[in-house]
Parts: sequence; structure tokens; C-alpha cells
Amino acid sequence: MADVKISGTIRSEFGKGAARRLRRAEKVPAVVYGHGADPVHIELPGYDLMMALKTPNVLISLDIEGKKELVIPKAVQREAIRGFLVHVDLLTVKRGEKVAVDVPIVTEGDLAPGQHILEHALTSLPVEAEATHIPESFTVSIEGLAAGDSILAKDVKLPRGVTLNVEEDTQVLQVVPAQAEEPTEEEGEEAEAAAEAPAESSE
Repeated sequence: MADVKISGTIRSEFGKGAARRLRRAEKVPAVVYGHGADPVHIELPGYDLMMALKTPNVLISLDIEGKKELVIPKAVQREAIRGFLVHVDLLTVKRGEKVAVDVPIVTEGDLAPGQHILEHALTSLPVEAEATHIPESFTVSIEGLAAGDSILAKDVKLPRGVTLNVEEDTQVLQVVPAQAEEPTEEEGEEAEAAAEAPAESSE
């Protein structure tokens, strides 16, 4: 995974007023922590950070006023309605170090013909991976699966050096029978009327 390079500056102002000023300047507040060091509060360019975060578990080569750190995102806060970045927690990592991350699960293929649907027990798989070689996603084939079939964590093929950070028998995906739709109130009344009609005519 290639590093994404972003430059940031130390934050000197805090509070709601400072946060609004940052947003007007198209910047995002963040905190950098890890390896026992004191947290460092910084501000980052909003557009560059937004583009970087399009890649899950992106490795960022961060330049904080001349001091360089490798970091990965650990918590991303977004505004509920418009979705803009509010705050980001960044964890410092070192090359060769293993880190705990959640990697998205992507499915490929088609279920077997029939009335069934695919349910995701997990949308991402907890694993441990080397900080500079975190997979962007895991692809799982669902080709031919039918109701009653499932895929467990141990069934997901992991790249070399990546290990599960969850029990092997944890369910990831399952195929369940499609539920018959509940009749609407109007349909229910029509069905009741149809059932009562023969009895009335026989009288």
C-alpha cells in the first residue's frame, strides 16, 4: 500500500468557535497518538484528508511542521446530515509493526436460484496486519450458495502475514430463506370476504 502524503500544523485553538473557523478554512481537526507519546492536536487540509479516507485503513505519511509520522485512521467523525469531516483520530505506526484493523468484506458471484437472500453478519473482518501492508478489502465468493449455507471467518482467504483477530467460527455471511411478504390490510380484508362468501351463499 503506497503512502498518502499530507501536511498538517499544530492546533493552538480549541472549542466550537475554533472548529467553525477551521471548517471555513476547509481544514479538519485531528489528534495523533500512539507508542506511548502524548497526543498531538493538529489541523489537516479537508480535501486531501477526505480523498485519503476513501481508501479503508489508508496509510498516511504525515508531515507535522517538519516532523514526519506514519499514521492510519482509527476513528472518523462526520456530520450526520451533510457528511463532512468533523474530527479524525490518527494512530502512529511503524514499518514492520502489526496493527489491529477492520477490513471491508466484498462479495462476488451469484446465489443459487431460489427464494433466499444474503445477510451480512459482518461487513468488515477484524484482523491483524503489518502496518504498511493492510489489505483494502477481502473478496468472498458466494457463487451457488443456497438457504442454510454460511461463511465463517476461517473461510475467508487471508494474504500472507494477515491473521484473524476474531474467533475462527464467527459467522461472516449467511443465506436465509426469503420471508413471504405480509399481506396489506386491504388484501387481508379481501381474503376474509372471499372466505366468507361461500358460507353466506349456502345459506
